Amino acid sequence: MPAASGYWGFWRSAGSTIIADMKAHVYVTLKTSVLDPQGQTIQNALRKIGFADVTAVRQGKYFALTLADGLTADAAKALVERIAKEVLTNPVIEEFTYKIEE
Repeated sequence: MPAASGYWGFWRSAGSTIIADMKAHVYVTLKTSVLDPQGQTIQNALRKIGFADVTAVRQGKYFALTLADGLTADAAKALVERIAKEVLTNPVIEEFTYKIEE
């Protein structure tokens, strides 16, 4: 479905710059208050093989999203935030950051 019509049409804002070929990079990690046993295991393994300068490791997930042509920067931001909140993360134990590449 084209970005300018249908379900996502309400995301568009008049007068905004439309950007083609945008990619969003979404990083999902456990909240700092949540124990990360996999990260601790990796950190311990690194220490054992000589990387003692690494004092902590937090593991996570990475998602690369290619966005439809015709989205404004504001619409892309709102879309990525909604996807990250509603689909990519468990809000009880995870948080996310993202970067949109134009």
